[in-house]
Amino acid sequence: MTVKNFLELVEIKAKIASVWPFLLGLIFVAFNFNHVNWDVIGVFFVAMFLFNMAVDINDNYQDYRHAGTQAERWKRETNIIGVQHLRMARVFGLMATFVVIAGALGLWLVWATGWPLLIMGVGCFLVGYLYAGGPRPLSGTPTGEFFAGFTMGYLITLITVYLNVYQRGGLSWSLAGRVLLASGIAVTAIAALLLANNICDAQEDLALNRRTIVYYLGKRGSLILFAAFYIVGYLALVGSVAVGDLPKWSLLALLSIPLVYRNVRAFFAVQVKKQTFILAVRNLAILAATTVLAEVIGLFFG
Repeated sequence: MTVKNFLELVEIKAKIASVWPFLLGLIFVAFNFNHVNWDVIGVFFVAMFLFNMAVDINDNYQDYRHAGTQAERWKRETNIIGVQHLRMARVFGLMATFVVIAGALGLWLVWATGWPLLIMGVGCFLVGYLYAGGPRPLSGTPTGEFFAGFTMGYLITLITVYLNVYQRGGLSWSLAGRVLLASGIAVTAIAALLLANNICDAQEDLALNRRTIVYYLGKRGSLILFAAFYIVGYLALVGSVAVGDLPKWSLLALLSIPLVYRNVRAFFAVQVKKQTFILAVRNLAILAATTVLAEVIGLFFG
């Protein structure tokens, strides 16, 4: 397996979807608690990154394994395992190695910080596996966008916050709600990314017997939901600033609206995987860069 094949197998270009919520959690803690536990947060970042790579490997592995004979062309021409003729045993071994290391680091963090992390961690592991594995993968149901957006956008942020406040009373329902609002823009942008992927793959998903939310809403309804995700995300950002959980400078991220709108409008016009799915990826990158930059500026200037 070459480095290029490895990076494609773990979908390295999509890693911003996990790093962004992690950074949002750090900023939330720094602004509200003025304290960061760099030792445990460093271990968590490694565990999170390894597990996220394992999840993406599993997505490719399970899709290739369960595609069936009716999707032989898709397996040969689209899935990285078939395109590059990767050995299934090697792919599985790599995935298992990442899971074991991430799990061991996670258990150490539970021992060091407390049982709430165990609950959140198990939830992440279950969604990570069930998204593409199990008898009915979440990625092939109408709930895929919700579970992925909630787990990556919110739970990663919440865990990051918890690891920095566990010595100060830990989590409360109030704090969890505040973190949800602060991470809302990441939750919705990640959900929008996955929805865009499902919109582009609508025909392929039918061939693979996957009934995503696009199957039920139709293309027009799915496009409206795609745009609505971004609106809700921006509103969540404004709301978090309004309640004082994010610095006022965070509103600079609203300057990204014209860029995001332009990409949404272009996606409304054409929904072709190789041509316009990149627009949703760009929106994720634009929102990640602008929110993190604006919030970091807020940390220094109040």
